[in-house]
Amino acid sequence: MIGKTNLKVLVLETDFYARQAINSYLAWDRRTRVVHLAETLESVREYMAKSPRTEWPDVVLLDALAADSPEELAKLVRLLEDTIPNVMTLVLDRRLNLDTVRAVEQARANGYLLRDEMRIRIAWAICWAVEHDFVVTKSVKDALEGEFEGRLFRADVIPPRRVFPELTDRVRQALHLCVVEGMSADLAADEMGISAHTVRSYVKEGYRILEAYDDTVFPPDYSPQERAFMRLTMLVRDEEEEDKNGGEE
Repeated sequence: MIGKTNLKVLVLETDFYARQAINSYLAWDRRTRVVHLAETLESVREYMAKSPRTEWPDVVLLDALAADSPEELAKLVRLLEDTIPNVMTLVLDRRLNLDTVRAVEQARANGYLLRDEMRIRIAWAICWAVEHDFVVTKSVKDALEGEFEGRLFRADVIPPRRVFPELTDRVRQALHLCVVEGMSADLAADEMGISAHTVRSYVKEGYRILEAYDDTVFPPDYSPQERAFMRLTMLVRDEEEEDKNGGEE
């Protein structure tokens, strides 16, 4: 069952469009609540100075480009960790830099994630990371295969996004446009080259399939669109991963 988790998230992101995208994805998941969108460290300081402690973040999503070097980024992580009690800091990078991985780990960050590997599952990743010491995306873990001790060796990989093979390509596309991207049926119809009526039919069919093939229990006030978004972005469950690995072995 999806619980009543309320993780307050501060996003320090240098790119305007990335900030807005992250904010949009997190807004769909009621377990996360964005308390501030910042472009600079100064904006973070201003927010902290004027906000009551009850509104201080539990999580900081930190753009790796917020500092000029791995060493400076590590200093920024330490500053955030020292300033905000019990904060979880997750670094988001555009491309893998092992010097940055090592620097932020030494600074006691809680994760290093490549944004292209996270995309729309960022809220699920945050909730999953709360229960782990240091988390990374898969390609980061692969690049750390030479590490044999410490947190880098023990780093946990964010599970992949769950796949619903029962969805046809067109139903999946309609769901992505209308649920994930928030398009109207008319706009989605233009994008797909079909009628708005057909788009609505695809979305309705998608809702039915998602409900039929996932038994996650959501609070009763979740709308069909919210439940669909949560299911489309959810991570593979532990037992599903075990079944998959068992089949491959």
